[in-house]
Amino acid sequence: MASLLIWCNGRRFVSCNKVTTSAIRLSISVLSLSLVFGCSETPQPTVSDTSRPVKIFTVGGSELSQTRTLPARIDASQRADLAFRVPGHLQQILVREGDVVTAGQVLARLDPADFELAVENRQAAYDNADRNFERAKGLISSGNISQLDYDRMEAEYRSTSAALNQALRELEYTELKAAFAGIVARRMVENFEEVQAQQPLFDLQNIDILDVIVDVPESMVRASSHHDGLNRDAADGLAREGINAQVCFDDFPDRKYPLAIKEVSTTADPQTQTFAVTFSMIAPEKMVVLPGMSGQVELTFPRALADDTNARWVPVSAVQADSELTARVWLLERDTMTVRSQAVEIGRISGRLIEVVSGLSGGEEIVAIGAPYLAEEMRVTQMDAGEQAVPRDIDR
Repeated sequence: MASLLIWCNGRRFVSCNKVTTSAIRLSISVLSLSLVFGCSETPQPTVSDTSRPVKIFTVGGSELSQTRTLPARIDASQRADLAFRVPGHLQQILVREGDVVTAGQVLARLDPADFELAVENRQAAYDNADRNFERAKGLISSGNISQLDYDRMEAEYRSTSAALNQALRELEYTELKAAFAGIVARRMVENFEEVQAQQPLFDLQNIDILDVIVDVPESMVRASSHHDGLNRDAADGLAREGINAQVCFDDFPDRKYPLAIKEVSTTADPQTQTFAVTFSMIAPEKMVVLPGMSGQVELTFPRALADDTNARWVPVSAVQADSELTARVWLLERDTMTVRSQAVEIGRISGRLIEVVSGLSGGEEIVAIGAPYLAEEMRVTQMDAGEQAVPRDIDR
């Protein structure tokens, strides 16, 4: 008694306990057919030469060189960390985070008991010194007391008067008042805590006027100040240059709000080598803009960059480097829908755009997305309009 198993391509064709001549012949026939049909390799399909889909960008004129878009951060024009001037037991917290307060409004109170006792004690000392000093005035003129005793009583009177005034002021300090009108942005303590003098309790911010801060590259600062130079009147100098600034926000890109130059830092950040420029804006009425939010500031230099007549601005993704690290872009041949490389000289970078100093004259169509995967004379397919790159004025 014997078993016969025949496998092909992982399948068992014959399995029997008793081997006969007929079974062997049948197995050999099945095996032959399997080798011919089942075990033969599947022919690989021929890959056709297809074009590569790309996004196209039309190179504009030099007017792009006069406008820059920079990320910005929003901050309150006036802010302060409010704290008690004296230590004590926190008795009342009268406001919550997000509350709008007026100047002089009481925000919190300390337990005044100890301070009231101090006032009472110093009041008694002052009253006694005052009576002694009044009697000394009459005695000194008649010569009944010496000048030394008179001076001592006068000094005691003045000392107790100052101590009383200090106690009264410390009693006033048990009420924490808003230094200016604004909004309570943050509260750092809970009620009934023991707080120390100068320990911050509230972060008060004035959000009627907002600061918009951008980090400007040194090349832009240099270009905008080449007439008068940066000095203590740098903000006025930038304004005289005719720089126009406006800010927009990602949720509402079509709404742009004008900005006024407030101040310019004349010391570069050691890490980024940029200069902080602060603008002021009136809080929008139909949009909530709070400190800590971000936006995009569009700067226009009508005079400062007028000499950049040969500069073109293209997407950063459109510029590639060849084996010799030469910057190149891929030009589209519209008639044949093929691409060829063009060497360019690059300059500054602003956001998602890079300056092409030479190599492009304007009006060319270049590959904006898909450039790393192209070769000379490769056929390409332009993506549909809905898949195209964002227009230049928004992309900046």
